[in-house]
Amino acid sequence: MRRDVRILLVGDEGVGKSTIVTSLIKESFVPHVQHVVPEVTIPPDVTPENVTTYIVDSSAPWPHHRPHLESELRKAHVICVVYAIDNPNSFDRLPTYWLPYFRSLGVNVPVILVGNKIDLRAGKAEIRPIMDDFKEVETCVECSAKVPLNVSEIFYFAQKAVLHPTAPLYDSREHVLKPACVEALKRIFNISDINKDGVLDTIELNDFQSRCFGSPLQLQELKGIKDRVQQELPGDIGVRDDGLTEAGFLYLHTMFIQRGRLETTWTVLRKFGYAEDLRLTEAFLAPKFDVPYDCSVELSTLGYQFFTDIFEKFDKKHGGINKRELDDLFSTSPGNPWGESARFPDKIVTDDDGSVSLQGWLAQWSMTTLLDYKTTLAYLAYLGYPQTQPYLTGSPSTSSSVTTSTPSTTTALQVTKPRRADRKRGKVTRNVFLCYVCGAAGSGKTSLLRTFSGKRFSPTYEPTSKPISVVNSVEINGSEKYLVLQEFGSTYESETLRNSKKLDLADVIVYVHDSSDTNSFSYISNLRLGPHPSIFVATKSDLDLAQQRHEVQPDVYCRRLSLQVPVAVSVRTNQMADVFQAICNVAMNPLSALPGGADGGVSAVGRVRTYLTISAFLGVTLSILAYRRGPSPGLFGWGLGGSWVAWFFGRREF
Repeated sequence: MRRDVRILLVGDEGVGKSTIVTSLIKESFVPHVQHVVPEVTIPPDVTPENVTTYIVDSSAPWPHHRPHLESELRKAHVICVVYAIDNPNSFDRLPTYWLPYFRSLGVNVPVILVGNKIDLRAGKAEIRPIMDDFKEVETCVECSAKVPLNVSEIFYFAQKAVLHPTAPLYDSREHVLKPACVEALKRIFNISDINKDGVLDTIELNDFQSRCFGSPLQLQELKGIKDRVQQELPGDIGVRDDGLTEAGFLYLHTMFIQRGRLETTWTVLRKFGYAEDLRLTEAFLAPKFDVPYDCSVELSTLGYQFFTDIFEKFDKKHGGINKRELDDLFSTSPGNPWGESARFPDKIVTDDDGSVSLQGWLAQWSMTTLLDYKTTLAYLAYLGYPQTQPYLTGSPSTSSSVTTSTPSTTTALQVTKPRRADRKRGKVTRNVFLCYVCGAAGSGKTSLLRTFSGKRFSPTYEPTSKPISVVNSVEINGSEKYLVLQEFGSTYESETLRNSKKLDLADVIVYVHDSSDTNSFSYISNLRLGPHPSIFVATKSDLDLAQQRHEVQPDVYCRRLSLQVPVAVSVRTNQMADVFQAICNVAMNPLSALPGGADGGVSAVGRVRTYLTISAFLGVTLSILAYRRGPSPGLFGWGLGGSWVAWFFGRREF
């Protein structure tokens, strides 16, 4: 909401603009005032709306004053056009000169018509036609700077016109709420309808009242609201099952606006994150949330509880949310955040009929939070978090429900410790892990991902053309962890693994090869980078084992790197050998799966390079000695050289 209001007074000469300003400041009539009163600043602590208010007087619209007047008009937040009640000509100039003049300048701010000198009234002017023709006119206030009477009300209504404008909410010509206002209020109603039965019952109304205005309604007040709505909307249109319907909720706000209580509706809208354009504010959708480098973001206990609660509210069959229920769940948001491009829900656990299970639902949000926490923050706001959770200290009939304070959406998230610090410590405290799945085309990466997300094996091979992400939960030692498996395809795989920033995000690198294809292992051998926690997986174990065209076979290769030998799996026959638990164990115990041992060691490539360098050095030295001393089977013989090489590689051969 705006924290300052600039009020400009304009009008013909002699209507009393300067006298009105002086009467407000002095709180009494001053018979002789200067022609134009200097700008007045009123501090926020003395205004009802707690905003800084600037009051600007102006001269009559003579030609030599016009440039300054036009400059002030463009700076004003609200314009008070003053006319004298004892001067009909000043009133007639409102629709013929002043209001068209504002429009000609492109000034589009609220206008307050101020009829001064009510103590000299000779007749009553007809304001309604002017308000009908000029939608920018918010209201008309009659006053007397001499008595004084209604002077402070002028500036009160001017402040309201800026802080609680009518134009975005209400069509004054048709006397109905505008579509954007209706849409916003419907969303607020749906969020406030906690049990999703289509009405706001006593507890929900009090929860709504506490969230917006800080205190619950008394029983008599609740009864009065329902009675009034029932009078205007008979039957069960406005009130049903002793609760307020959506139509009744909209009627109440229409009534507030028509009675000039726009601050009530605006308070509700702002508490639910709306700005003056009736769009959710950036601060509401994307609050400040710092994530240090090498840290990741997970849902907190509050976040998991919120997504569990909202799932259960829309899960009518108690087991899974179908497409219609999913559409209802996302009705307060722009829609499914993952959409068809992410092939949701094809990439998570679903029922046989395609309904999203709670397990899959929580897993999907765990993945979204890990990969793009800003989307999670936005949808927490869209879906109604934060929303206070009421609990009763008495029976509902006594209206004694008490609500918790309203937290920020950031309380639904938590930042983990840095990955490198976790690895160095050998103790990982995170619950969601990112795993890159790499391997040659046709090695079975996609089938592995499909199995992990609970999908059936497909014998049809489809090359991966763009990155795929799947997620599921894995139970480890009685606790639930989430694995996010990402496959990049041959187009992006090498590029991703050579991007140090992207590589640092991964908790585990899963190297996949087809055990029945003689060329499959060489691909990942050439691709492998270290030192990163790694695990090797051999797919298609139901087929004949092929001798790999590589310097050494996969099991020997892994042993030399102090890694677990490849886990052999067959997706076709569903022989998975707890491979996902194995991947999760690597993520939780990264030191156990670093190529070269727990110290991170020197990578195999590094050791080979060092060996070649030292061998070259030894070769040159031996040549020199041989040239100077002749053949020597002793100190520099190949026996010692072989022993040195064995020591350097820890008795491993490459």
